[in-house]
Amino acid sequence: MLKITGLHKSYKGYHVLKGLSMSLDRGDVYGFLGTNGCGKTTTMNILCNIIAKDAGDIAFSDDSIRVGYLPESPALFGYMNGFEYLDFIGACCEFEEDIKARTSEVLQLTGMYNDAKRLIKGYSRGMIQRIGIAAALYANPDLLILDEPTSALDPEGRAEVMSIISQLATSGATIILCTHILTDVERVANKVGILRSGVMAVEGALPEIRKMFGAENAVTVRLHNNEEATGVLDQLDIVERVAPEYYGDITVLAKDGISEAELFYKIVTALASKQIVPEGMWFKRLSLEQIYLGINSGHLMPYPHGEGGVQ
Repeated sequence: MLKITGLHKSYKGYHVLKGLSMSLDRGDVYGFLGTNGCGKTTTMNILCNIIAKDAGDIAFSDDSIRVGYLPESPALFGYMNGFEYLDFIGACCEFEEDIKARTSEVLQLTGMYNDAKRLIKGYSRGMIQRIGIAAALYANPDLLILDEPTSALDPEGRAEVMSIISQLATSGATIILCTHILTDVERVANKVGILRSGVMAVEGALPEIRKMFGAENAVTVRLHNNEEATGVLDQLDIVERVAPEYYGDITVLAKDGISEAELFYKIVTALASKQIVPEGMWFKRLSLEQIYLGINSGHLMPYPHGEGGVQ
């Protein structure tokens, strides 16, 4: 649906995007992550044609693709009520069908129908976010871009907004979700891109990303002397890779289709056959937050050609 290649953007000599590349397929919920100032909002503004790129290619699968956008802090007209505001949005985007019916539809979808007669100036932050999502959805966009949709919300408001996003994801919507709340991304996203210093540091499905760091279907083994153990475990036919970690630990990554339980059992059996007793063994599972923090601190690197890991 969308492919970005070599995107560059500078502001007054400050190079924000330095060759960003990323891709989305139709139906993806894409967690677009990165620290403040790394270029996420700039990328979204370029996609929405709010600002111009300096260089690079942006290719949509269809020239008629419509984009809906919820900015981080939506500015709505407080003197209007929800019905009036969304009718106005319908008129602005030249919605060709029944505007009144579409307004009612998106209000129902976002759970705002019963409050839509109230003036927007009296809305809570969560209600404003939901009206903002309704506006972004109004013209049935092919791509929905949400910039920090749960920022500054209390737990109840965040749960309400995430429920809407989950519904949209289940319905097959294509969404770019930009947020600092990484548990939300783990909950709804099928693909993740982590932006660092204006370029894409890592991109892919979360299981694929975990595998890049030896953290999907993997077991870490701690031993006094791991040289012999490494040789033994490297011979197992279910093992994809054996790699060193901190403190002399080694991480054993299973081949595709091998469960963690089977890997654990085979490791114990293989070591016992050589009378090698590990000090400890545990499943290695990095959360998205651990991967994100590790990449941005420079302490976590993907495994290139079977080597690497935590630095």
